[in-house]
Amino acid sequence: MGEHLPGPGRTARPGGSPGAPVAQAAPSIRLGYIDYLNCLPVYFGIERGAVELDVTVEKGPPSVLNRAFLEGRLDVTPISSIEYARHAADCVIIPGLSISADGRVASILLFHRRPLAELDGRPVALTASSATSVVLTRIILEQRYGVRPAYRVAPPDLEAMLAEHDAALLIGDDALLAALNHPEVPCTDLGAEWKAFTGHPMVYALWVARRELAEANPGALRQVTRLFNASQEYAWDHRPDMVEEAMARRGLPRAVADDYFDLIRHEFGPRYRRGLLAFYEHARRLGELEAVPPLYVWGEE
Repeated sequence: MGEHLPGPGRTARPGGSPGAPVAQAAPSIRLGYIDYLNCLPVYFGIERGAVELDVTVEKGPPSVLNRAFLEGRLDVTPISSIEYARHAADCVIIPGLSISADGRVASILLFHRRPLAELDGRPVALTASSATSVVLTRIILEQRYGVRPAYRVAPPDLEAMLAEHDAALLIGDDALLAALNHPEVPCTDLGAEWKAFTGHPMVYALWVARRELAEANPGALRQVTRLFNASQEYAWDHRPDMVEEAMARRGLPRAVADDYFDLIRHEFGPRYRRGLLAFYEHARRLGELEAVPPLYVWGEE
């Protein structure tokens, strides 16, 4: 559901002091916001009114935002990295911004009642909330462990999933909470598995803009990019407040929330680009992609 979030017209500078006013973003820009804690460092300054924002914001899980963007109902949004690959001609990547992890991620978890190497032909439940993590699960199980389970899509409810399946994929806050509430169920961190398998960091999502927006209104896109950067700066300058917000929002212990913000990355430099292209190549081998797409990064084309 959309929200209209006006800000006070000030940016954040190191230490949280307000800076000079920023040009106001056009209200017509429609932003997506993955409703998971992994996006909080990008939007925290916006939520707190530390940076100006006068746009419509739609929150939802990755699958919902993917669909809204592809149907033309969002202009700028984080999108599952596999969906960028499937629609690269329609969008441009916002530079320097992703949802990534260099190894353990803590929120892309495969819960299982038997070892992964014993899942051949066995029922495995996949969350309906994600696209990238579903492909990553296939890469790890089929290419790393050499098994071909019987995959089924299911709502993200661990107990219900494991009642009828030998393993269950959960992502985001659902995964964090399931690991906390069900320590008796073994789980495998797929970010750690990917790093062990390939040596690369894993890029789960990218911020993208509609190509026609980038071409027709680059000024608006520059404003949105500056807002994201200023919002992140505010978030890390106020990390204790951000951790408190995560605890309150999801009922997490402080240690879990603090650890999570150490794991999640939002950069998109050369190492992360190589990791993303490696992911696309593995996805292509599985038949999830016809070809590895170019990375159309706005301002670098």
